[in-house]
Amino acid sequence: MQGLMMHQQLMISDLIEHVSLNHGSREIFSRETDGSDFTYTWADCARRVKKLANALIAAGVKPGDRVATIAWNNYRHIEIYYAVSGIGAIVHTINPRLDPKQIAWMVGHAEDSFLFFDTTFAPIVHGIGALCPSIKKWVAMCGEDQVPAGNTEVDCYESFIKDHADTIEWERFDENSACTLCYTSGTTGDPKGVLYSHRSTILHAWASCAKDVVGISAADSVLAVVPMFHISAWGLVYSCAMMGCKLVMPGPGLDGKSLTDMIRGQEVTNMLGVPTVWMGILNHLKSEGGELMGKLPSVKNALVGGSALPEVLLRAYEDELGIPMQQGWGMTETSPLGVTNAPLPGFENLPRDEQIAKKLLAGRSIFGIELRIVDDEDNLLPRDGETTGHLQARGPWVASSYYKKDDRSDFTEDGWFRTGDVAALHPDGYLEITDRSKDVIKSGGEWISSIEVEHAAMDHPEVAMAACIGVHHDKWQERPILIVQPHPGKTPDKDEIKKCIEEKCAKWWMPDAIFFKDELPIGATGKVLKKDIKQEYKSFSLTK
Repeated sequence: MQGLMMHQQLMISDLIEHVSLNHGSREIFSRETDGSDFTYTWADCARRVKKLANALIAAGVKPGDRVATIAWNNYRHIEIYYAVSGIGAIVHTINPRLDPKQIAWMVGHAEDSFLFFDTTFAPIVHGIGALCPSIKKWVAMCGEDQVPAGNTEVDCYESFIKDHADTIEWERFDENSACTLCYTSGTTGDPKGVLYSHRSTILHAWASCAKDVVGISAADSVLAVVPMFHISAWGLVYSCAMMGCKLVMPGPGLDGKSLTDMIRGQEVTNMLGVPTVWMGILNHLKSEGGELMGKLPSVKNALVGGSALPEVLLRAYEDELGIPMQQGWGMTETSPLGVTNAPLPGFENLPRDEQIAKKLLAGRSIFGIELRIVDDEDNLLPRDGETTGHLQARGPWVASSYYKKDDRSDFTEDGWFRTGDVAALHPDGYLEITDRSKDVIKSGGEWISSIEVEHAAMDHPEVAMAACIGVHHDKWQERPILIVQPHPGKTPDKDEIKKCIEEKCAKWWMPDAIFFKDELPIGATGKVLKKDIKQEYKSFSLTK
């Protein structure tokens, strides 16, 4: 016997309708590309979303078409999220920090038909325009007097939507239809596309609103520092609409002073981002002088993700600023929220050092996410807090496969996703990440492919072998260094090696230091033993 409940598809368009009807007067604050500030309401946003949706339909965008963005966190980007998915098309968010050739590859692989961009990224657009034949229209997210000139024909966002109606009857379709496409950063080989659905996005947003997760409400003012081009800003565009929060979008203003001023001016209660951002805010607050306690009186909580939370940062925020910090873990493939670190009963009675040790763990699974650890043969390992193994995940907002990728080696036969992390699971549910299966480097919350850096360095004719590893950095948490084995009798110039890397990699992937060794350690299979190199350089630290 089945229940007698209405069956209604879970649609992203319902979110923008809900927030405009029930929280229409709540504000969205946006720092613009030119440094100016813009504020309007969720009701205003909904009207412009409908104008954009009608404009897209009139321009020939159909359900299933991919519409790309290269943009900051701002109000127009929010409108694109809702308008594109609302008409059944797919938002493809692109990370502008990637190498332009890699961006062009993504556009081609996704077969994007439209691309919206902030004027900051006009050089990227004009540089890759000729490499992206699938793009029918390039649209600058600006007013008519701000359209950037260049060798690619560009339309103006405001002109594009101006003459279209601000009402629409949203189509109803299968909730399993795709809504968003995000690519991984290509840590090994080409980037991999993760295709979210309306259903997975709504469920993820619902889960994130729980008190032990992000825990937001209509009374909150939420600073979304995590970028919309990186895993859909951790779903904040959707969860804030679901709850009716005030949403604070920092645009390009990500320095410590700009964010501090924004937090104070917009009375931010909850803020979410990577450790590098919180370090910048902390350093600015220290530069103001005086006691730190009470400098950000409105903030109730800071959620940290993207890379491990440093103990020094945790203690500074909680013990000096009085702001609780909460760590989380997730991936592009988990939408991204997988676990968050909320205290269990009795936590407040623990000695401070034990509290810190608990808070430095990744956290416990959100309902809907299952985790397990296995050995090299996929045999299940115990959740005893000591045994480590390969971490696997499954759930209704976890990827089941990659876009246009037949190889299913990242997924098990019984339906689990291989995360690539090595971890321990504790009896009380805590996840402890102990290592990464692949030798990627995470700098300021962004992945760097050690393999690609190595391959580029070995393009130098005098470089025989190269190994790229991550080392501690005071600001970026981790930065790459390169250890080079020259050909016998050769001494390659470091600047020439850097030129080889620049030709194939993003500039911020450039190793901060290059060292030479007569021989790199080689294993039985002929591969460089990076674990030995990491051990040798484990005490090496960067400060600049």
